[in-house]
Parts: sequence; C-alpha cells; structure tokens
Amino acid sequence: MDDYKTSKEAFVSGMTGSTIGHINMVSFAALSSISLNYALRTRLPPNRTEHLALEMLTLVLPLLLSITLYAEAPGMLNIMLLLPTGLLLLVPRRETGIPLPSTLRSSPSTSPYRGRVRTAEDLSDSPTSVLVPRLPALTTYRAHMLLLTFLAILAVDFPVFPRMLAKCESYGVSLMDIGVGSFIFSQGVVSAIPLIKSPAYLTQPLLPKMLSTARKCAPIFLLGIIRTLSVKGVEYPEHQTEYGTHWNFFITLGCIPILEVVLHPLMVSLPISLLGVSVALLQQSLLSYSLMDYVFHAPRTGLISHNKEGIVSLLGYLAVHLLGLSTGTLVLPPTPSYFRKRQREIASERSPRRRPRAHDSDSESDDSTGPQRTRPTPASTVAERRENDKTAIELCSYAVLWWVLLGASKLFGIGGDVSRRLVNLQYILWIAAYNVTFLLGYMCLDLAFFASPFSRSTYSPYSKLKVQPDPAMLKKDERHGMAAEGSAPALLEAINRNGLSMFLLANLATGVVNLSMKTMYASDAVAMIVLSGYALAICVVAWVFRSRHIWRL
Repeated sequence: MDDYKTSKEAFVSGMTGSTIGHINMVSFAALSSISLNYALRTRLPPNRTEHLALEMLTLVLPLLLSITLYAEAPGMLNIMLLLPTGLLLLVPRRETGIPLPSTLRSSPSTSPYRGRVRTAEDLSDSPTSVLVPRLPALTTYRAHMLLLTFLAILAVDFPVFPRMLAKCESYGVSLMDIGVGSFIFSQGVVSAIPLIKSPAYLTQPLLPKMLSTARKCAPIFLLGIIRTLSVKGVEYPEHQTEYGTHWNFFITLGCIPILEVVLHPLMVSLPISLLGVSVALLQQSLLSYSLMDYVFHAPRTGLISHNKEGIVSLLGYLAVHLLGLSTGTLVLPPTPSYFRKRQREIASERSPRRRPRAHDSDSESDDSTGPQRTRPTPASTVAERRENDKTAIELCSYAVLWWVLLGASKLFGIGGDVSRRLVNLQYILWIAAYNVTFLLGYMCLDLAFFASPFSRSTYSPYSKLKVQPDPAMLKKDERHGMAAEGSAPALLEAINRNGLSMFLLANLATGVVNLSMKTMYASDAVAMIVLSGYALAICVVAWVFRSRHIWRL
C-alpha cells in the first residue's frame, strides 16, 4: 500500500500544465454541447421520458470526452458537436406560441418573478421593491463548472486523463487549476445576492455580520476537518503542495465569506472590481517581497509552515471571490447598473457634506417625508424584464479588460507566470478572464436560441416586435416537470440546485473508487466505463432530488 501511495502521489505531482489556448478549447466543449442541446430543444418535439438520457448524451458525455479521449484534439470534438448543431438549425423552429403584442402585459398573478426582493428603500418603509428574475445563463455556467469539476477529480487518477490537464506543481496553467479558481469565482457571483436584495446590508454592524457568516460557514469548516482526518486515517494519496499538510479546499471555501464581510465598509464607496484588483495587487506585492520564497523553500516545521500554501493563497482567493462578486452585481439584477446606483445612494447618505440628489439615485424627493429623504420611483426600482443585452455588453467589456490585463502582466513578467499554488496576480486575472468570458458565452447562447421570458431586449425570430412568451405557460411547464423554453436544461438546473451536496457526493465517490481499485494502472477502456458509471450515478442522484434543496452552494 505504501509503495502504491508513493507512486500515486508521484503520478499527480510535478506537472507543468498546458497552454491557455488549449484549456480554452477543451472548455469550449461545454459551449458546443449546450448549443447542441438548445438546438434539439428548439427543433424537436419535447419528450419528458427522455430528458435525462438526452441531457446525459448532449451535456455530460461531451465534457467527459473533452478531458479524456479528445483532450489532445479538442477542436475535433467541438466540430463533432457543432456540425449536428448547424444541421439542426436548418430545421424550422418548433412552434412556441409566441403571443401577439396586445397580450404581452401579464397580470401580477402570472408574473414570472415570484417573491419580492427587498431593497435598501424597503428598509425605510418604501412601497416599492426590486425583483430579481432568474438568469438561465448563470445556472448553466455554474452547473457546467460543477460537472467539469466532478468529472476531473476522479478522471485525474486514471492515465486516460492527460497529465497536462492535472494541477501544476508551481507554475503553469491546466484544466484542474482553472477548476479550483472557478469554484471560488462562482461562489463570489452568488454571494452578491444579499447585496442585491438589500444594498444597505453593507452598512450593517460588522461584528454581528461576521458572527452570522461564521455560523453559516461552520458546516464547511467541519467538512474540511473531517476530510483531513479521513484522508490521514486511511492513508489516502494526497498532493501536499496543493494546500499543505492539513489545509484543504473546504477550509479555504469557509474562510472567504468571512473575509469578504470585513471589506463591506470599503464596498460602500469603492467599486467591488477595483477592490478585487487592489487585493490582487496586494497579494502579488506580498509574494514578491517574501512570501514566494517562503512557500517554495521554507521547511515544514510548525503548524503554519505545514499549511503555508493554504494560508498564503487565501488573500489571492479573496481577490478571485471579489471579482466574482463584482460580476454578480452585474448579472443578478435586472439591469447591470442597478447595484452601482444603490451603492452611490448609500455613499451619499453616509457623507456629511452631501445630500442624495435625484440624478444620482434615479429617485425623487417625497414631500410627505421631508426634503432630505428620497424615495425611488416605481419605474426605477421595480424591474419587470431583464436587460440581457446591456448585461452582455458589460460582461464583454470586463472580459476584454481581464484578458488585456493578463496579457500585460505576462508581457512585463509580473509574478513570473501563472501559479495556482501561489494564487498570484496572473492566476487571479486568468480566472476572472476565463469565467467572465464563458458566462458571456452562455448568455449569448440564451439570447441567440430563445426569446427569453425574462428579457426586455429580445426579439421574436418571426417578427421585429419585442415579444415575450406567456409567463403563465412557463409556470405550467415547470409544474409538470418540463424545462421551459429559455430556461437552463433540466439536468443542469438539478445539479445547480444542490451544488454543494453533489460536490460532497462526488468527493466521496472518488474516494470509494480509489480505495477499491488501482486507478493508476487501469486501461483507457476500463477508465471510461468507470467514469461513465460515476457520472451517471451523480446525475441520477441530482435528477431524483431536483425538486428539493438538500444543501446548496
């Protein structure tokens, strides 16, 4: 057992990775597969009994092939996925019953935005509120990221998974390096929800917020401790330079939200993206000053030095989280400018030298409450439709910005190279550029294939009039267990609904497989059979519990 453990650790150690272009091409299979799925959904008659099988074939199998048999030829796999997609586009779209313009106004009882989200103005007894409609592109992005993570954590133990996709030792880029950062970035995106619901949350007392956040993160810390004890107890092969001797990803995942709360006072007056870049620059400065040598060369003599990678990388992961949080404030509200306006309102209210003005907050004064109190108009705070086109434009600008900054940092050699182990500036910018680009890709696919019921800016393929499907029909489809056209695929909805539970299940299943067989010596055929069965089991569990929230990310 000791010989195999040593060999297995060497099997996943010392990697130098691939190239950013290659990683992008491997990941592009996710967009290609969703294009094929959307083409099928809009052209073929819906069949409830085949949803799981069809989505396994169109959404899960392509991802598995992209990181195994086609990992060295991702372009070929993408062509194989896009070719039938192009042929399907030649088939007329299935009739979806697009309503006439006169029927577009829905009553409050049929509104697709069930559940009103309270804003900062609600805390001041304002009768208006902001509504946060669901964004299918975000669900698809998060679920595909989770799926790719589930597949990679087991596939890396088999030779069929190319070593260039395994985590790099010190410097370099790989698929598994991007997976860790993407998980943190995705966590940041959904962490924007309380800020969107009530921007005044930023100004609440710091200590109670920190204690509340710590209580919510306590189960994740417990999972981290359990994982450490179980790995040490069964002598499971582990990569020590990944996080350290005792530290693991769950501990990092639990620390980040607490650190975010500490920065809330700064978020009142500073753009969150600027704050994220500032933290990234601070991380890089500390690394360049002394921490880089400490991580690479310091002996493991005490508790801190034994876990130096996890501790030193924490500030960098906080920067990744903040850039994800900034992205969340753009894509979660109905309009991308919503949070910025509310942020300016709060900053103005806290400033002793400045009173809120109507043109700053899109609000008007209420004579009944005095000249110093502002109240938003219903038109500015109740958003009935998403402005997905504006959101896509802003995402595109941020994607270009992060890629340009990454290119500049590489050109000037800042930090040496991309390093997941250090979470340096180049790694942070790479994670931001990659995730914003793919989230933009999913949003563009939604806009291209569907006249989204949640958008003010989509057009019928048959008319230049702005139209939306009947929200009542969408709700009817959802009650019957069918994915409404324009929503995320049902399997991806199921995975996203219980993301953390599925992640735990995937980790347990990975451990069981590794303890029951010597994966390092398995043939490609055996590996693909095991990986396919593993993927099917994970998806079936997600599908069975798709109507329940077990434990959500």
